[in-house]
Amino acid sequence: MLLAFSRAVDAMNDKFGQLANVLILLACVVSAGNALLRYSLDISDNWPLELQWYLFGAAVMLGASYTLAQNGHVRVDIIYGNVSDRARLWIDIFGLLLFLLPACTLFAWLSWKTLFLPSWDIMEHSSNSGGLPRYPIKFMLPLGFGLLVLQGLSELVKRFAALKGEIQLDTHYERPEQ
Repeated sequence: MLLAFSRAVDAMNDKFGQLANVLILLACVVSAGNALLRYSLDISDNWPLELQWYLFGAAVMLGASYTLAQNGHVRVDIIYGNVSDRARLWIDIFGLLLFLLPACTLFAWLSWKTLFLPSWDIMEHSSNSGGLPRYPIKFMLPLGFGLLVLQGLSELVKRFAALKGEIQLDTHYERPEQ
């Protein structure tokens, strides 16, 4: 049952990763379109620049959990690279339990309570002329951290399953070339 949960979370975050890729593309298109309007037609407005920032911000927050699922986050390889596969699994478990899950849970709760909800309550908008609503992008923070919590739980399930021999995980993460 826990492995089914893990597979569902992985599949969901894979979709969010694909969405993050599209958001990066859209941010580039908006940037190019804004440059065309500004420098070719001498039309300047704030909303394209804000939209570009929002798209990049959403891509980062939605792509972080996908990156975790793909083991794409930066690792410190001082100890990790010189221990057994089993020890690597235990290092991952302790890192997930002691650092990632508590921090992301706290950040999700704080960003929901102190950032998004106050913005939602007043339907906050940018103070710039022609600016966009702020509350949608502020929702990306608790959502992104919540997705990281779910992916962290999925990774925890996979590590324990690998320790039990139920699944095989590749613990030989990419090392920099020497």
